[in-house]
Amino acid sequence: MNAPATIFQPQHPTPGDGPVLTDEDRARAHHYALLGNLFFAAPEAPLLAALEASARVLGSGDTPFAAAWAVLGEIAAGSEAAAVHDEYDTLFYGIGRPDVMLFGSFYLAGFLMEEPLAELRDDLAELGLARRPGVAETEDHIAALAEVMRHLVLTGPDEAGLARQRRFFIRHLQPWYARLADALAAAPQARFYARAGALMRAFFDIESEAFAME
Repeated sequence: MNAPATIFQPQHPTPGDGPVLTDEDRARAHHYALLGNLFFAAPEAPLLAALEASARVLGSGDTPFAAAWAVLGEIAAGSEAAAVHDEYDTLFYGIGRPDVMLFGSFYLAGFLMEEPLAELRDDLAELGLARRPGVAETEDHIAALAEVMRHLVLTGPDEAGLARQRRFFIRHLQPWYARLADALAAAPQARFYARAGALMRAFFDIESEAFAME
């Protein structure tokens, strides 16, 4: 369920033995991977089944995060993969302008390929990350940013790594993720993805609060 989308590749080799992660950081990396997968491509039937199963555990409680998991699990249980694929294409790759944009530059500057993307590319270069050859989506795609955060969580649980996570999240996700979630909630065609957007918002809200306390 948590196999990552592969939009980026490291430009520098990393040691074979990764850092020791806490259960919390493994869960964070898992959620970033999940969101990256859901917004990179429509889920197939096994992922829908995994979402339903995960929601039985993560959807218990009275927090916004648990509530978001509960409704995502419910919609996953009642959805056919083909219908979710059609929804994905309609929302994000429709004829003309898509119903919902998945790119940060659109929400930050009003257009695609604007200054926020250039600033993001500078930060990615500093982190040693580059877009893989053949990937059509620009680096400010929400799935790409989730993948970067997953990478930062997995490679940097120490104090310096947490600082990198905080800086990247605050610069490139925090200013616009709620607007994307609002757009998904308001889109008439969004059934599954309105719920995926609600989970994104709930998880990123937790991340925002945690980074604000550091």
